[in-house]
Amino acid sequence: MKFTQNHLLTAVVLCLGVATGVHAESETDLTTLPLESLLELRVTSVSKKSQTLPEAAAAIFVITQDDIRRSGATTIPDLLRMVPGVQVARIDSSKWAISSRGLNGRFSNKLLVLQDGRSLYTPLFAGVYWEVQDTVMEDIERIEVIRGPGAALWGANAVNGVINIITKSAENTRGGLISAGGGTSEKGFGTARYGMNIGDNSFLRLYAKHLERGNGLDAAGNGTHDSWQMSRGGFRLDSKPTDRDTLTLQGEYYDGRLQETYKIYSFPTPPNSAFSQNIDTDTAVSGGNILTRWQRNLTGTDSLSLQLYYDHNQRNMLVLPQKFDTVDLDFQHRFSTAANQDIVWGLGYRFGHYDVSNTPTLSFQNPQESNHLFSAFVHDEISLIPEKLSLIIGSRFEHNDYTGFEIQPNGRILWTPAPGHTLWGAVSRAVRTATRGEQDIQYRYRTLSSADPLNTSGLPLRLEIIGSRDFKSEELLAYEIGYRVEPAARLTVDVALYYNDYKHLRILIPGASFVE
Repeated sequence: MKFTQNHLLTAVVLCLGVATGVHAESETDLTTLPLESLLELRVTSVSKKSQTLPEAAAAIFVITQDDIRRSGATTIPDLLRMVPGVQVARIDSSKWAISSRGLNGRFSNKLLVLQDGRSLYTPLFAGVYWEVQDTVMEDIERIEVIRGPGAALWGANAVNGVINIITKSAENTRGGLISAGGGTSEKGFGTARYGMNIGDNSFLRLYAKHLERGNGLDAAGNGTHDSWQMSRGGFRLDSKPTDRDTLTLQGEYYDGRLQETYKIYSFPTPPNSAFSQNIDTDTAVSGGNILTRWQRNLTGTDSLSLQLYYDHNQRNMLVLPQKFDTVDLDFQHRFSTAANQDIVWGLGYRFGHYDVSNTPTLSFQNPQESNHLFSAFVHDEISLIPEKLSLIIGSRFEHNDYTGFEIQPNGRILWTPAPGHTLWGAVSRAVRTATRGEQDIQYRYRTLSSADPLNTSGLPLRLEIIGSRDFKSEELLAYEIGYRVEPAARLTVDVALYYNDYKHLRILIPGASFVE
């Protein structure tokens, strides 16, 4: 694998939509609320703290629970179709390609996806396995989508965007819920959830969900081998042991089966001279996670938080059975100073262990490997003119086992000349770090010489893709400017202009031929 430099100039993105939602637990008809109430819609992904939309110096779109209910969508990828600037392409019955600001593909490796603070990014090959990312649709409080870099706060791989899925507190889901349905494509789906009080200050939610989807159709109208089914269950416990402390404990386990078709290349032998064959197979997928988070309010806006989670995923794929485990620890502290500064800083550590089973098609130089990621960040919002003009500076510092030390700074300016009007600009650096697949992979197949389909010379060619330990991070330097206005209670206009300068993009370059 080699590197190249590329410059990408993008066009203006104009976002028109209905401004919806202030709090997920509210059942109020949001279209009847005045503009002042809609401006109180709060987000946390832009600055790792709760703030209103006019205070957010980024191109952000929020899918509220009201939007989810009205959409009728039954999967998270389908929900993301309503986000301006996000590309959602369905590959087959169970696979999606999702990206922000271009560079889309099965494993869009420049989009960071989070759920309740847990990274859904697949570190083995980069990207997200969207078919295993799910939860009870009614339990999602909101989905915050940032178009553009968010690496200064969230770290590597938050290059072209960040998707943050936030679920409701168990306190807001008390009682029972049963929902079910089915059709020609979605053969059947059902959800059961129950929430209850445990004492005076603790709340528990239990849930289970199952879905089955049928095969898709090819261009000729024939059924394809891509049906799938998935079951999952989990819990969430929210407690308030003191007036200042909140504690969350949540976990989930899923198990499913995907029908997949692989094109396997092999050396042809007479009388069979085929170069490849399609193999239909069933892939078993399973995994689970458990997360705990403690938060303490100090004084005013000052707060502390500590989060720890463990994540396990396993895929019994024909070409590369794989499993990986992740342990992540994150600490954050927010405080204000007398000089009109609001500072958020934090430390993080992530341990990952990967185990793959080599096959004739795909293999790794080291089938088992562990790696470590150390990180720190600081985010300083300086109020130059109170409630009018703010300067935001910060950076994230990371050290990983693949590319070493990475710095991802960020500078933003926010101007709110009048209520409902926000003008912002930003300059950011973000990186997409190398993965184990890019450094260790060996992908090979054999085929006949193109000059002689019958291979009368008897000299076969071996075509290979070989990873390299010299693979470095892909880099982005992004320039952004945006304007957000809410001229009426039922209308939001969001305009963003950006220029992205990419370096060291991953590409494939043919190498020298040789006879084995």
